[in-house]
Amino acid sequence: MASGGGINTDIPSDEAFERCERHKHHFIDMYCQNHDDVGCGTCIAENHRLCKDISYIPEFLRDNKSADSSEIQQILKLTAKSMTERHEGFKQEKQRVVKSRVKLLESVKKFRKEINDRLDELEKNTEEDIEEKYKTLINEVEERMQLFETSIAYISTTLNKLESTDNATQNFVIAKKAEKRVDKVAKVIEEIKVQTPSQNIDLTADPRISSLLEEINVLGTADIPKEDSRKYYVKVQSDKTECDIVSACTLDDGTILLSDNGNNRLKRLDSSIFTVRDYCDLPGQPWQVCAINKQQAAVCLPDKKEVRFISLTNRMNLTNNITTDFVCNGLAYADGNLYISDSNTSVYIYTVSGKLLEQFTKDQSGQNLFYDISSISVSVDGSRIYVADWKNGLIVLDNSGRVVRRFNDSHFGACDSYITGRGSLLMCGQSSNNVLQFEQNGELIGEVVRSDGRHFHPQAICCNQQMSKMVIGWNKDEIDVFDLI
Repeated sequence: MASGGGINTDIPSDEAFERCERHKHHFIDMYCQNHDDVGCGTCIAENHRLCKDISYIPEFLRDNKSADSSEIQQILKLTAKSMTERHEGFKQEKQRVVKSRVKLLESVKKFRKEINDRLDELEKNTEEDIEEKYKTLINEVEERMQLFETSIAYISTTLNKLESTDNATQNFVIAKKAEKRVDKVAKVIEEIKVQTPSQNIDLTADPRISSLLEEINVLGTADIPKEDSRKYYVKVQSDKTECDIVSACTLDDGTILLSDNGNNRLKRLDSSIFTVRDYCDLPGQPWQVCAINKQQAAVCLPDKKEVRFISLTNRMNLTNNITTDFVCNGLAYADGNLYISDSNTSVYIYTVSGKLLEQFTKDQSGQNLFYDISSISVSVDGSRIYVADWKNGLIVLDNSGRVVRRFNDSHFGACDSYITGRGSLLMCGQSSNNVLQFEQNGELIGEVVRSDGRHFHPQAICCNQQMSKMVIGWNKDEIDVFDLI
């Protein structure tokens, strides 16, 4: 005991060893039953002075044998176990996030490499263009040099002849011939002076490149995705109306072609950043587009009743065409042949040169196969023809025109279709606002994506080469790009 009869709080009782967090020199040895709370004497005096059931903890425990800590120990153990599990979960989540960061940073480097590769390609194309122009210019200069060299040699030979003979007749003939030759050369020299002033070739940098680089601060935006898809604008400055993307296909080099019915254009997209790389103006409104090979694609022009071929060089260019006697809507290429459909009755097989090989119009029972054809797709070997019919859904034919399977759904509104690298078929339902996937035999696998109808009505579809992205076009200035799992 300390002098004055008070309790020395610096010395714990035999059973109190836990110090108070607020009053560091006091030990917790009091219990308020009214608030089920423990504290030191000071805490009790400050916060529980009106409470009636205040006990000294050792005495309370002696009078209440059941007040042990076994129950709370069990609760603490369960809580600790739960927290340990959650901690492990967060640990794994951290590892996942770290890996995701590394992967995203790698994608930045990959994107930068793609940009570098594209710049290298632009540099090469520009150098080739400069070399070609300078080759033409140098050839012109060399031709003129050759003219002067020949004339100088002639004059020199003529002078030697005149100086080496005393024959007046011979000298007269030589002189007259030389006089005419000199007059002719003099006229050529004068024409060259007038027609071909000194030339030079200048490089005019494409202002779009520097303008774009000035506008952007990062290669891309790292966002936590809030939707299943991302939108990319495919409208170009010279478009006269809203885009209406009615068909799409993937080229061998990984780029994507879009058929813009609204602006009478084919647009080529870079499939890594989904921006318009270049475009080709068409003489009519396009419908379905397909790839022929690495150098060539083709597109239907229904209002012109023809199929146009496009050269896939550095810039797309129109080449030859096939004329039909029907409004051509559907178009596919497989096994060396073109598959063309009209708008409602038939599917035709043509050679690339335009020779008609087959026509499929009736089924085995003599009934019309089709009603309103939107598009066609064909397996690589030509053994299966998939016809998207707006009213009748999907009709699958073999290469003899026999019906293999039907998927009838008048509410589907079958539009564009696409055969994936794995052989399955993706088809847009413009009325049902979804995309369905079918097996090679035409059996329905299921729904790939659905819209509520307010955001988009899918009418064109394809996938990138890696089958990691699905591109959907519609009657808007942007496309939707979905991640494929």
